[in-house]
Amino acid sequence: MRNAQNETDVMPEIWLVAGTRPEAVKLAPVARALTSAGRMRPVVVATGQHPEMVGQALATFGLTADENLTLNRRTGSQPELLSGLLTGLEEVADRRPPAAVVVQGDTTTTLAGALAAFWRRVPVVHLEAGLRSFDLGAPFPEELNRKLVSQTAALHLAPTPDAAANLRAEGVPEQNVLVAGNTVVDAILTVTDKSTTVHNPELATLLENATRGAVKLMLVTLHRRESWGEPMRRVLRAVTELMAADPELRVVLPAHPNPEVRSLVREELAGTPGALITGPLPYPELAATLAASTLVLSDSGGIQEEAPTFGVPVLVLRDVTERMEAVNAGCALLVGTDRDKIVSTAKELLSDPAARTRMMSSGNPFGDGVAAERTEQALAYLLGLAPDLPAPFRPADASELAEV
Repeated sequence: MRNAQNETDVMPEIWLVAGTRPEAVKLAPVARALTSAGRMRPVVVATGQHPEMVGQALATFGLTADENLTLNRRTGSQPELLSGLLTGLEEVADRRPPAAVVVQGDTTTTLAGALAAFWRRVPVVHLEAGLRSFDLGAPFPEELNRKLVSQTAALHLAPTPDAAANLRAEGVPEQNVLVAGNTVVDAILTVTDKSTTVHNPELATLLENATRGAVKLMLVTLHRRESWGEPMRRVLRAVTELMAADPELRVVLPAHPNPEVRSLVREELAGTPGALITGPLPYPELAATLAASTLVLSDSGGIQEEAPTFGVPVLVLRDVTERMEAVNAGCALLVGTDRDKIVSTAKELLSDPAARTRMMSSGNPFGDGVAAERTEQALAYLLGLAPDLPAPFRPADASELAEV
């Protein structure tokens, strides 16, 4: 494998490229693992795609960005964003060349980081590689992004055996793939181990009541582009119907910052007794809300990965998902955005403890809490600093998390 150490034995710098909160959350454990091992230096590059949310997420783990890009966005289009990201990353690389670049997931930042590194012949490491919905339109444009990134990667860190199988089916050599687990499990276990201060008094009271069983809490998250508009309206009306049918039900909905989305959420839910609409929650508060929930309705990939740690069933508000592991493990159900299907499925789970218990995972199929350590070891192997790749994650290893 490539040896990145030069004649003076300078510690190689590993870029961790983050533009969104999920990327920051999932890369933070890797930064900590790199620092702890002391073989490579993590360089967190914040691309400016969602600067405030990235900064807040990093701070949760005691981190700050080492490099911050400033984007000049006028139209908000994807071509403008990609162009700005590539230009900014190139400028940083000119003065701070990386030994390897780690990109996470499937965002525009992910694609830009991979292209910028590939064009400089710097090894690309794709964290959370191999996810496939097999539908270029859903999620859009993420399915295309991650397939393009796979073409550039020297090392594919798949979260699960299924994701690794997808890569092998596409012709990726076996030796370039490692099932590392998903670092989001590392992240959520880290924040769960700490006491969380909930800054919103209304949310704090709601979580306290839910934890002691005085109310049933349902967390609802909607952010994907394909959910905007009428699909979101159908979901929100299903939520309203569920609340009307169950006086014990309370809903927390952290609204996406997009003005159109926030307007629709407020139009449908504002004034509904028991519905709490918030802005995006700090990651520790989101984790606390998730842990206190009876049921989750979400189109979020991260929620599908995090909820099994707490044994909370998820109704996935999409027609397809690239995270079928949760569905196959029985801890998630695909319900799409059909109002009647959402209502009927949620009613059963909210009213029938036995039905809920059947959906509680015996472990998290996405990780065991040490994916970041595997990632560090894999990076060391890639750069010639370790003799072998680490042993892969096996979903059975996650059974010990069932009682978290």
